[in-house]
Amino acid sequence: EEDYKILEDYTCKLFQRGTEIANQQGLILVDTKYEFGKTADGEIVVIDEIHTPDSSRYFYLDGYQERQDKGEKQKQLSKEFVREWLIENGFQGKEGQKVPNLPAEFIELVTQRYIELYEKITGKEFVKADTLTIHQRIQDNLDANFKNE
Repeated sequence: EEDYKILEDYTCKLFQRGTEIANQQGLILVDTKYEFGKTADGEIVVIDEIHTPDSSRYFYLDGYQERQDKGEKQKQLSKEFVREWLIENGFQGKEGQKVPNLPAEFIELVTQRYIELYEKITGKEFVKADTLTIHQRIQDNLDANFKNE
């Protein structure tokens, strides 16, 4: 029960802050998921990304009410369109199903949607990183964040 109360408190605070940030950027944080774990000393911590298109759905604030009043589908930023594409192409993650090959145009669309969400949420322009040094960047980030373990 004690852990549940802590999780409830963290979840409500994270969602409230995510909602505030989204609203400042013209978005509505519709729903999300948070994943928690415990450190070796029992502290409850967030263990996965938060408020990304992989964990959350956002609707555009502009035009939301009009679409709602008309019963129209909301304009959103999330990975839902990827899920819909997979279903339309015969994949639902069931046993024996093979993930269909994603066309280059669709991969580009996914990339652009993720960049759009990044820019909407942060208010910053997305700058693609140099991929020639990606392995070194990963190692540097691991070293910087786990140097005491």
